Amino acid sequence: MSGITRRTFLQATGAAAAATTLGLPTRSAAAPPKARVVVIGGGYGGTIAAKYIQMADPDIRVTLIERNAPYVSCPLSNEVLSGDRDMDSLTFDYRGLSRRGIAVVQDDVVAIDPDAREVQGASKAVYRYDKLVISPGVSFRWDAIQGMSEAASQTIPHAWKAGPQTVLLRKQLTAMPDGGVCIIVAPPNPFRCPPGPYERAAQIAHYFKQHKPKSKVIVLDAKDAFSKQGLFIEGWKRNYGDMIEWIPAAAGGAIEAIDPATRTLTGLVETYKGDVVNLIPAQKAASLAEVAGLTDDSGWCPVDQQTFESSLHKDIYVIGDSAIAGAMPKSGYAANSQGKVCAAAIVAAVNGQPAPVPSYLNTCYSIIAPDYGISVAGVYELKDGKIVSIPGSGGLSPANADARTRAIEVQFALGWYRNITSDMFT
Repeated sequence: MSGITRRTFLQATGAAAAATTLGLPTRSAAAPPKARVVVIGGGYGGTIAAKYIQMADPDIRVTLIERNAPYVSCPLSNEVLSGDRDMDSLTFDYRGLSRRGIAVVQDDVVAIDPDAREVQGASKAVYRYDKLVISPGVSFRWDAIQGMSEAASQTIPHAWKAGPQTVLLRKQLTAMPDGGVCIIVAPPNPFRCPPGPYERAAQIAHYFKQHKPKSKVIVLDAKDAFSKQGLFIEGWKRNYGDMIEWIPAAAGGAIEAIDPATRTLTGLVETYKGDVVNLIPAQKAASLAEVAGLTDDSGWCPVDQQTFESSLHKDIYVIGDSAIAGAMPKSGYAANSQGKVCAAAIVAAVNGQPAPVPSYLNTCYSIIAPDYGISVAGVYELKDGKIVSIPGSGGLSPANADARTRAIEVQFALGWYRNITSDMFT
């Protein structure tokens, strides 16, 4: 089990009460697998589910399917826009998981057959499973704003899936003249990484402050409030003065249409024109989840919030951004926590045991400047079948904190990133 005991694994996933009941045997080389678990999606949730199932019970055969190799992290990708980070620092391979005995396959899943318990890859390969975990991320509601489309994103980047889109937005910012305007269109709730657009505004302003000090960032928002709002506004003012302007929906920030050719945005009150426009579309569960019949009318995936088993299809589990997970936000750390809870539930089910009592965590750091960080943390429990915040747990960074406190938060953010990616890929 690679240095982790069954007991510490279950404690880490909030399942210590079941530690004495699993009774997992050691698998012999010739023994058939106790069960076949296929995990689709090698990001913040899927890698963790695959790894922790394999560590908890080596008799379970685990296959991880991911379309992209290598993997590029969305968390911290905003720093690429400021020039403080390069793409290599966001890029990871799956050799560590392969060394653990997990079968890592690069393929694009195109269909799931819940009745036959089969997954079909674009390669024509068929992957059979007893339990299936999907952590597919999000897809975009391209039709939510007239004139926006996937094709238009090659001119009006979203950069909400890190990789080529991140590089495209960075190139547009560096080509923009001093005195220009970058417009960020922030999406309605719910969406991946609630603080992300506002951290992005700060990172772009950080680049402008160094290289294009006459320029401006305007955030046009589909909402009237956002995550860590007071802390962000304080940080924007302290580090960038009036360089960042936030326009809420009630003041005309909600956008109805865009002309990609002229970078002109039409709102309820007025029109806006940017030199660079970063439009982050409204979101829903990934298209794979929709095609597989795992979504409801909300566009997201209902699950048993104790185990993350789909409410619509037995033995299929949905974790991460696509899942409806009660009070938990759609974040990388939330996906990590859900992956561990899901892994413990699957291992218990395979071994004929009840699902352990889970606990869930989330911490989200935002870097406003190289020495200025803020965060929000949450601890959650299951109550009446729903994930709810534990009263008095977690919370926000203090307002009006001194410079040392803000600088320490940046170091915490960087340490968090090192630790969570090590957890994912080693």
